[in-house]
Amino acid sequence: MILIADSGSTKTDWRTIDADNEYEQVTTTGINPQYLDTDKIYSIFETELLPQLKERNISAIYYYGAGCSSPERNRRVEDALSRAFPGVPNYVDHDLLAAARALCGHKPGIACILGTGSNSCLYDGKNIIDNVTSLGFLMGDEGSGAYLGKLLIKAYMYRELPDELATSLTNRYNLTKNGVLDAVYGSDIPSQYLATFAKFMHEKRKNPVIKEMIYENFEEFFERHVSKYEGFGELPVNFVGSIAFHFADTLKLVAKKYGCHIGVIISSPSEGLIKYHQELLKMQNA
Repeated sequence: MILIADSGSTKTDWRTIDADNEYEQVTTTGINPQYLDTDKIYSIFETELLPQLKERNISAIYYYGAGCSSPERNRRVEDALSRAFPGVPNYVDHDLLAAARALCGHKPGIACILGTGSNSCLYDGKNIIDNVTSLGFLMGDEGSGAYLGKLLIKAYMYRELPDELATSLTNRYNLTKNGVLDAVYGSDIPSQYLATFAKFMHEKRKNPVIKEMIYENFEEFFERHVSKYEGFGELPVNFVGSIAFHFADTLKLVAKKYGCHIGVIISSPSEGLIKYHQELLKMQNA
């Protein structure tokens, strides 16, 4: 039995599978080693994950996570997993590889993540062969929930929102200048805070001002990421993540502007990853 983790900054989905069966999904707090050290990561495993897996006999762990983009960051997760599951081999890789495997399977394509953060890659059916640099929350994350929130909060703080929207936002979130600045500059994961405003924007998506922000968010992503890949007009462009899924109509409009063909848009890579690893498990046991 193997354990598969699909981890973002907001939440982590865990599933145990064998060659024939799929078990219930377990969800824990999101984990990003860019912001969390080994002890904090282990604390999440100890308090949230292990109590739900106490009767499972895990033989290997495949962990795909946001922020797992360097050996040093990956080691933080590996060390925490080794403490939580002594003697069980674990394999930690970027959530971008999970997206490519879930979205494209064994076929070439462009795989994109649009959730709390954003990323993309060119995939040849086996490996990631190109990746436009993701600059993260401070300088990038175009197309993401955090970027959407940033656009909204900037307009709010600069008094650029129509009165009706500003009032609705104030009443719903009890916003204050100091509260916003503390949440953004005093938080371990500011992108998670800003991404919470995506729900408000989805509810107000027919408002012309919000509609323009959503379009701008995706336009920035296509301009700075998707359009940089060789063959972007011929290959299917696939998306995974809550922002892509819930704002799919606008995403398709922007894709059309850039002459792109959208393949699939899914909210989570879990099912695709399960299929990938079930096939791999069968091959290993053959």
